[in-house]
Amino acid sequence: MSAIGTSVMTAEQLIRLPPDRGKRYELRRGELLMMTPSGALHGDVTMALGTLMRVYASQKKLGKVLAAETGFKIHSDPDTVRAPDVAFVARERIPSTGVPRGYWELTPDLVAEVVSPNDSAADVQDKVEEWLNAGVRRVWVVYPDTQTVHVYRSLKEVSVLKPGDTLDGEDVLLGFSCTVEEIFA
Repeated sequence: MSAIGTSVMTAEQLIRLPPDRGKRYELRRGELLMMTPSGALHGDVTMALGTLMRVYASQKKLGKVLAAETGFKIHSDPDTVRAPDVAFVARERIPSTGVPRGYWELTPDLVAEVVSPNDSAADVQDKVEEWLNAGVRRVWVVYPDTQTVHVYRSLKEVSVLKPGDTLDGEDVLLGFSCTVEEIFA
């Protein structure tokens, strides 16, 4: 992830950027961030977790599970738009108008970030803090290289799950569970 440009950008300007050869962008406090494309393992793990969550949430009518590149405007003036690898928004928080065509102007209830080889520990920690400070109730950080999942309930309450453990949606994605192995299968 690298910052480009020096002028402050808004969420409205970000969504109107023309396609740029597969590049993805996020916005942090008005600063445009270029995201490098993820590798195949990242995509595989993200799809596995997202599919497990989506099937469960759809069957139980709990809300929406959204894929990577879904932008959430989590701060204004200056704007911050982030796109987690997987997001869950509870049914009761979805506006009566439904899923917007543009960015969601709310924070998800749960986000999962799958760590790529080019993600620095500082960048991952910054994202976790940003999500929690914005009001996300759970952040799952998934590490394909070590096949572990760090579950953040707050910055001080973190669980590390490894193969043999069960990832639980707790009171956020109520009743959801899968083994850590299922995410990396």
